[in-house]
This record gives sequence, C-alpha cells and structure tokens, in this order.
Amino acid sequence: MSEHQQLLQSLYDAFNEREIETIISTMHPDVKWANGLDGGFVHGQDEVRQYWTSQFENIRCDLETLNFETDEEGREVVTVHQVIKDLEGNVLADATIQQIFTIQDGSISLYEIGDAETIKERIEKAKTE
Repeated sequence: MSEHQQLLQSLYDAFNEREIETIISTMHPDVKWANGLDGGFVHGQDEVRQYWTSQFENIRCDLETLNFETDEEGREVVTVHQVIKDLEGNVLADATIQQIFTIQDGSISLYEIGDAETIKERIEKAKTE
C-alpha cells in the first residue's frame, strides 16, 4: 500500500469512528470537498467540519474500502462499499461508489465523488426499489 493509500485508509478508519478532527487533520486548509449529501462542494477545513458534524447528527454512513487505484491524472481513486443508515440503524441506502482524492504535499486538497448521485438521491432511490 502506497503512502497516499495508507493516508486514505486512516481517513476511512477515522470516518467510521466519527473522529472529525482526525479527518480534518488530513486536509489542506483550503480543501475543496464534495458535499455528498446535497451536491456541490464545501471549502476549507471549517466548512468540512460543519458538514461532517451536521451529517453525523442526521445519518450514519459507514464506508468499507474495496480497492485503491491511481488514475492517469495522479489522483487516488478509492472504491468503497457505502451503507447509509438512519440513527435508529435502519438501512436507507447501500451502494458501491468511487471517491477521488487529489493529494498535494501530504494533504488532501480536493475530494470528488465518482457517482453524481447525492446521498439524499440514493436514499430516495432506495425507497422506491
């Protein structure tokens, strides 16, 4: 596992433990982070912190890493199994998605989602299936 992949695996471990400050410590101060809940992006560590705090108050999202790759642009592409539950533990959505990270000087500067569907859209889709 490369240094970048190790960094990302530690990020996923911290995410599943809801360790927001550990997650934030892996990011560049001016990080651009995809808002998987509503779409668009949040900018900077403070906005990411607010985003995660709000999300953790409303849903539980667990991520299991399945595969790490480096694309032709040097970005780290992580395939993850994502399970989204309400706070009572009911499964709202279950999907495999790709998450894309740009890492510069040892910090995450950009996080993108390979699938354009937001978490809210995945939950609504799961309700109709």
